[in-house]
Amino acid sequence: SLAADAKKQAKSNQINTDDMWVARPLPAGFPTNVTHHTYRSAVMKRDVGYCIYLPPSYAQDTTRRYPVIYNLHGAGGNETRTIYNAEVLHAGILTGRWPEIIMVFPNGGRATMYQDSADGRFPAETTFVKELMPHIDATYRTIAGRKGRCVEGFSMGGRGSTHLAMRHPQLYCSLFNQAGNVYHASALAKTATPKEWPVNYLGTDPAHLLANDPFANLTKNLAAIKAGLRIQVACGTADDGHLPTVREYHAALTKSGVEHTYWEVEGLDHNQRKMIEGRRDTWFDFHVESLHKAGAALHYLNRP
Repeated sequence: SLAADAKKQAKSNQINTDDMWVARPLPAGFPTNVTHHTYRSAVMKRDVGYCIYLPPSYAQDTTRRYPVIYNLHGAGGNETRTIYNAEVLHAGILTGRWPEIIMVFPNGGRATMYQDSADGRFPAETTFVKELMPHIDATYRTIAGRKGRCVEGFSMGGRGSTHLAMRHPQLYCSLFNQAGNVYHASALAKTATPKEWPVNYLGTDPAHLLANDPFANLTKNLAAIKAGLRIQVACGTADDGHLPTVREYHAALTKSGVEHTYWEVEGLDHNQRKMIEGRRDTWFDFHVESLHKAGAALHYLNRP
């Protein structure tokens, strides 16, 4: 709920600041094939960090292009928060279960929801869609386009990936929301607490809120979503702060006639590592199936 989010925000002191866009200090070590980089954001006039995993054959096979999974971190995190996801992907690539895929870990700020702030100070969506994604496509050998691009995330990252996919369904073939709240941003215009998060971030302008409302964008972009975006949603049954709106989003997809995959993990609280550990061998199956269906050219190691 919004109230639970606001309470968590205050408790964790997850406040957006101008210096949050590059992780400092960096971890002492990174998973295999994961490196840290920055790109120059023209819209923010500053460097922004990201981590990237490049698959095993990337350096040698210099003509091949690879699909991309964008993995968005949760509130209070940065581009290094969820790089352990690359360990799971790498292990599955080595066994030949999954094709070789690039994975990108953006810095989405501490509490931006991957949306642009009302005051223009934190253009989290703009820098992701208009700057980072083009930078990745220009710098690395990606399959640049919807058929080779997936987006996912946990908690704020799940909410952010859902926001981006509902708002720009033409950019992605696959969405995986992992315990990310999906709420009616339009309702913030009626709030009596304009100084509290998330109202002080998104503001109360009805037009801005409507543009950032995933339920409104689901309706607005329904044809494009049905035509080219596959959706998977998951949450733990003990995740009281996120399960209600996740279920509401699931219900909205169902009502709108959007085919999607939905599952709940019995007894799981708000913990991505636990969610992954129970499903390591199948964790990326959905994205891979989406890439296959979208027509992306995929390369497997250790397969005849």
